[in-house]
Amino acid sequence: MSPLNSYFLQGSPSEQRLIQDLINEQLRMYGQDVLYMPRRIVGENSVIKEITASKFDDSYRIEAYLMNTDGFSGNGEILTKFGIRNTDEINLVISKERYDDFIIPLLKLWPEGDRKNALRPQEGDLIWFPLDESLFEIKFIEFKKPFYQLNQLYVYELRCERFEFEDEIIDVSEVDPTGIEVNESIKEFGNIYNIQMVGSAATTAVATVGFASTDPTSKSVQYLDLIQDGYGYSSAPTVSISTAPSGGLTATAVAIMTSRASNQKLSIDKILLTNPGFGYTEPPTVTISGGGGSGGIATAIINTGVLGVIGISSGGVGYTTTPQVFIEKIFIPSGSGISSNINNASAEAILNTDGSVVQLRYTNAGAGYTFVPEVTFTNPTSTTFGDYEYNEVVTGTRTGTTGYVKDWDYVNRVLKLSVVDGTFARGESIVGAAASYKVSTVQTNEFLDEYASNIEIESEADQILDFSQSNPFGEY
Repeated sequence: MSPLNSYFLQGSPSEQRLIQDLINEQLRMYGQDVLYMPRRIVGENSVIKEITASKFDDSYRIEAYLMNTDGFSGNGEILTKFGIRNTDEINLVISKERYDDFIIPLLKLWPEGDRKNALRPQEGDLIWFPLDESLFEIKFIEFKKPFYQLNQLYVYELRCERFEFEDEIIDVSEVDPTGIEVNESIKEFGNIYNIQMVGSAATTAVATVGFASTDPTSKSVQYLDLIQDGYGYSSAPTVSISTAPSGGLTATAVAIMTSRASNQKLSIDKILLTNPGFGYTEPPTVTISGGGGSGGIATAIINTGVLGVIGISSGGVGYTTTPQVFIEKIFIPSGSGISSNINNASAEAILNTDGSVVQLRYTNAGAGYTFVPEVTFTNPTSTTFGDYEYNEVVTGTRTGTTGYVKDWDYVNRVLKLSVVDGTFARGESIVGAAASYKVSTVQTNEFLDEYASNIEIESEADQILDFSQSNPFGEY
């Protein structure tokens, strides 16, 4: 039996409900419409448990009461050795019930490990404050003030400081239209690489071809005839062609898949030659295996005068769609009676992610060629190379360096990146989902915010002390 007097409840559920409703109503009447942006943990130190990388890609609109009455608290703008620093602080009050009912259920859907505690606000979360369009970071959460009114807690008080951007990844425009303003306000902050790109004119790919064999009597695989396309494949199966006789070269091919059923399982659409080989005296055996399916059957057709692997002299620049390939045709006079062993070659191009041709595969390697044909391509469809998108990850094609796009100035061809992993090289292409440009110059890593004066201070300091000739304080 409880030692408390049962006739005094210290707050009944109905009384607690009344106070919570009154608080919620007051917040809606006198509060600010803010965005609550929970921190998603991307990287964490395994020893000291320090969060080394964070991401903010969700936001939730919630009403908050601003406790400050005569301006921001904190020390305001102060002068440091790195320039002027903004130390504004605000205290916000939000409804515990609103947070519990509206935000917690969504945070519980996050993958395990993305958040330390999904049941309450956390230090490190951000608040988008619309009054001056700025971000504040939650530094402390007071959840017992007012202290147990009628034996219950009703609000969270969030003590926030002006957010100082480092390498955090912030992109909330996909989840809240207001997030567009958030992205615009912080895209110039943090460690930014300024890269001058080169948008030279697009160029057409160039390729050459020869014969599969220097022996005009040697036979090569002209094409592979797909007899049955198979079923139930989850990936492309391996196409194996039996070994060529001694002194010859074994042909190679790949399967191109398609989905023909509602269950999304794959079947073989066609088989393309990557190398016709040579030295065959009879059609080789074609074996189709793997890929999780079965039933694929193909046969090889061999012939003389077959073309060999097409060599790419230049992959071209600026292709946004796969170009057509044209192989010079054999002229067959009408009624000559020699066309049975003559067949014109045809091939398909394979594009790299940077918009260049990296390989050609034969649908038919031809037969009866007595001359080396010319290989040509359709021209690139783009001379502008597209646009980089905010916060997309771009990659250097030569060094593999990656970074997040913060801004793209198409007119001046200036790309600004943050969270750069690696070092970009001059002349390499930086490739995004729909853009590819070459690097002209890379400005060294520079930390930017709206108050820092690092460059100005360094420039002025260089004019005061000049150590280039000798040390004015003496030499050791």
